[in-house]
Amino acid sequence: MGHMQKSRLSKYKQDRLTEHFVSGSTARTAASLCGVNRKTAAFFFLRLREIIAYELEGESEAMFDGEVEVDESYFGGRRKGKRGRGAAGKIPVFGLFAA
Repeated sequence: MGHMQKSRLSKYKQDRLTEHFVSGSTARTAASLCGVNRKTAAFFFLRLREIIAYELEGESEAMFDGEVEVDESYFGGRRKGKRGRGAAGKIPVFGLFAA
């Protein structure tokens, strides 16, 4: 990922924060591990989410140009009682394939 504009964070700290973001750390945890202010980390994480959302929006517009095939299945143990959609103990599995 390129260097974020208008950031006073060093490239090193941006890279470390990005690693924590990717690994699922909270902004608060990332801030203390990287030695930056909590608000700084929270803002950095927000900017990353905005960039990702922007990129995904562009990709989805391109991806859903053609036909879309959707397949939905439920997997899980055999059990008494309610069957089908929303049955207890079933794991919903959703597959999306763009042709």
